[in-house]
Amino acid sequence: MAISSPGLASGVPVQEIVAKLVALERAPLAPLQKQAASFQSKLSIYGTIKSMVAGLGDAAAKLANPTTWTAVKASSSAPDSVGVSASAGAPQTSLAIEVQQLAKSQSNASVAVANGASMGSGSLRVELGSWATGSFVSGGAAAVDVAIGAGDSLSQIASKINAADAGVSATVLRDASGERLLVRSNDTGEDMGFRIQATDDDGVNDDANGLSRLAYDNNGSFFGMALSQAGANAMATVNNVAITSASNTVADALPGITLTLSRVTTEPVEIAVSADKEAMRKNIQSMVDAYNAINNMLATATKYDPDTKVAGSLQGDSTAVGLQNALRGMMRSASTTSPFSRLGDIGLSLKTDGTMTIDNTKLDAAMANPSDLQTLFTADSSVATGKGFGKKIDAFADGLLATGGLVTTRTESLRGAITRNTKEQDKVNDRAARAEVRLLAQYNAMDAAVGQLNGLNAFITQQITLWNKNTG
Repeated sequence: MAISSPGLASGVPVQEIVAKLVALERAPLAPLQKQAASFQSKLSIYGTIKSMVAGLGDAAAKLANPTTWTAVKASSSAPDSVGVSASAGAPQTSLAIEVQQLAKSQSNASVAVANGASMGSGSLRVELGSWATGSFVSGGAAAVDVAIGAGDSLSQIASKINAADAGVSATVLRDASGERLLVRSNDTGEDMGFRIQATDDDGVNDDANGLSRLAYDNNGSFFGMALSQAGANAMATVNNVAITSASNTVADALPGITLTLSRVTTEPVEIAVSADKEAMRKNIQSMVDAYNAINNMLATATKYDPDTKVAGSLQGDSTAVGLQNALRGMMRSASTTSPFSRLGDIGLSLKTDGTMTIDNTKLDAAMANPSDLQTLFTADSSVATGKGFGKKIDAFADGLLATGGLVTTRTESLRGAITRNTKEQDKVNDRAARAEVRLLAQYNAMDAAVGQLNGLNAFITQQITLWNKNTG
């Protein structure tokens, strides 16, 4: 007969016995799982180290770039009147700026008409140019024709002018007198003025009727639109030397320096361009911070605390220890650059725990000679000792992360170990599962056999009892 519950027939705790035997089969899992956790922890730390090394390389690469050391800052004594900005490499200088006139766009306004009134049919020709001589001189760009329908209102005409992309913008102003068409040049400067010529379907192009009312031309004495503002160039002096500009943003008068003119001035505005030492300091600090982050990570991961008897995740890891020593050796090394050949020469020194500190007094003194400081980081040479520290550290970081590099190789090794560990765990689980099936089959067979023997014993006992009664 089938045994639905193992051990029921024999009274033997089959499930408990099998569970303990299977647990013995799974015993190798515990050290494997502990080992896997260790591998995962190390892999996670190396992932962080990899990111930190890349950050150190980026910070060093910035210091290796010569443009980093040509950063300048610009200031204005009256930024609300004359703003200033300077690009890297701009000459250090001081200037006195006076603004006599701001650049302006030409603006025109039409006569007032009733709200929504049509202006007549025909076309308007918009052309950019200059009125500086009193007569219009074309700027050379092709004129743009705008077709006007008989029922078009000023609002519709303004929309058509804007859609034509003729170098002007139009809008409608409503006041107590009615509606007026306002037209303005998109750009400032006397060469960016405009004229509007009307081709009026009523046959007369220079009267006070139809589309002629929207013309602004110098053909004859009639101007349909009134001039609100003539286009004008900005006028200023730089150290008493006159300059003009079609724009209020003056970018081509001084190399690397851009002036933004906002107001006419009543007294000179002092402009100064100087080396941006704070930017240099910030870039150096970024490299120091990046190095210290890696150093602290490695110090924590490789140390052993005798008081708590707790070891770091990378304690005894030869790769981590080697990386730590290599980094510190790099920072203590010397280059053949002059007058600065070591980081310590500019105030960057290592403490006994490998942490880098900055002596601001020494760094300030070094920054007084930015070209010498630049050489310490940017010098290039085919000989390793001739390279500046920016280039050396950047190349060192790249080497660690490259295929076959120290960090990359160790990371790949840990991934391989995790894969092998997973396979070993799978083997143990597979053996335990097969052992459980085998043991249950064996114990179930035993249980069934014991059950049969117990049944036979009960039958014999019953027969003996009956026999004794019959013979008694």
